[in-house]
Amino acid sequence: MNAFDLMNRLSVIYDARQQWKIDHKLADILLLVICAVIAGCEGWEEIEDFGNERLDWLKKYGEFEYGIPSHHTISRIVAAINPKQFQKCFIEWMQACHRATNGEIIAIDGKTARGSYDKGKDKGAIHMVSAFATANELVLGQIKINDKSNEITAIPELLELLEIRGCLVTIDAMGCQRDIAKKIVDKGADYLLAVKGNQGKLHEAFENHFSVERMNQWKGDTFRTEEKSHGRMETRLHIVSDIFDEFVNLSFDWKGMKTLGIICLQEWKMVYLMLTTSVCVITFPLRN
Repeated sequence: MNAFDLMNRLSVIYDARQQWKIDHKLADILLLVICAVIAGCEGWEEIEDFGNERLDWLKKYGEFEYGIPSHHTISRIVAAINPKQFQKCFIEWMQACHRATNGEIIAIDGKTARGSYDKGKDKGAIHMVSAFATANELVLGQIKINDKSNEITAIPELLELLEIRGCLVTIDAMGCQRDIAKKIVDKGADYLLAVKGNQGKLHEAFENHFSVERMNQWKGDTFRTEEKSHGRMETRLHIVSDIFDEFVNLSFDWKGMKTLGIICLQEWKMVYLMLTTSVCVITFPLRN
């Protein structure tokens, strides 16, 4: 990752301070905060300590003419910047560091930040929606949301910030929405969406077509895996298929739908998937 490129991007963030009172450049402070957080610092005092211990290294990329500011100054200045502008800047830098290639899997998922809930301070848990490049184990971008129900509105916002052309975007059932599917296809990518009861007609079509009897006699493409989990051997049967007649009308609602995927778990529990690509991805790990 190029720190000089990061500094160039940070330098365009608006600094609302009065210029004649500035001792510490905004880009220097933001560089310090980013590096400290990546290194595992969790508070403003730890960030200040990190800067003092690594000042010589930080000066290779920033000016730090007056050294490291106090943790009070760091906190105050970071709180004053435009969060959306900083988010856009940081995502652009991450994408410059990582160029997604054709066929790469980008997993979009919502998570609750561990330890972010504080009942005593009436502070709710922090929910984030993140885009994760699975090959390089790198978060390409993320958006904070008020609660998990807002993932549906946050995912399109996150997609808008990302360059995903040629990639395969995977989302769990929460993100199985027509507008999200269309957004992914319009940006030149493919999708793999998990299908559950929140899409009634689509889920019903899967259940009606892929009965237990039909699965037992399946003649199409399959792939079987066995792994030890929770002290027992688990067998999973993966199936891929072109869309059938009863899915044709539904495919008009789901832009680009081309392939159906089914994972048969223990006791014939089914996980249903739909894809815009005919490339076999049935070995992709998915939560039960």
